[in-house]
Amino acid sequence: MGSSMARGAAPEVAGDGRRDRRDRNRETVVDAMLSLYRDGRLAPSSDEIAERAGLSPRSLFRYFDDIDDLVRTAIDRHLERVRPTWLLKIDPAEPAEQRIKSLVAQRLKMFDAMSFVGVISRMRAPFQPIVAEQLSEIRAFLRNQIRELLAPELELLDAATAANVLGAIDVLCSFESYQLLRLDQGFGRARAGAVMTDALTRLLS
Repeated sequence: MGSSMARGAAPEVAGDGRRDRRDRNRETVVDAMLSLYRDGRLAPSSDEIAERAGLSPRSLFRYFDDIDDLVRTAIDRHLERVRPTWLLKIDPAEPAEQRIKSLVAQRLKMFDAMSFVGVISRMRAPFQPIVAEQLSEIRAFLRNQIRELLAPELELLDAATAANVLGAIDVLCSFESYQLLRLDQGFGRARAGAVMTDALTRLLS
């Protein structure tokens, strides 16, 4: 019986080893993808990904259904890493000026952390419904943060005006606005933050 049990255990151990190796290779491919993104390669070929991962191009899609599956997994991995930057730890009882400054500081930190994956997710969203849905959920989450943080000021306005102001602030505090300020207008990080802070202050004054 003992030898029979030992013989029966061997396939399970071997299976675990194969799964572990598959998981490691899968992680290696995702790390390679994110590394290429960091290097500015926003649409790397399967050959480039395989080379960076140290695998053969032929073996790459043993671990992913297709390139879309790999992109989604890479985006998910990076978003999970930067998720702590989404938290907004601001006392709603603080003066509006301080809340605005804290909000902008949190957004800049978050956008810098999202970096290339923020760009990639917006590139892929029109073609990948799962990425589009994920992006929509994140935007809704961040918009609700603003609504709660600035509730004292928004409640002083009539409903239509409050909705307009919230919409404008949401756009000003978006990744897209930050990218335009940094890349299109050539503002440094501090100046981009100052622009956002000034615009929010004027909207709420």
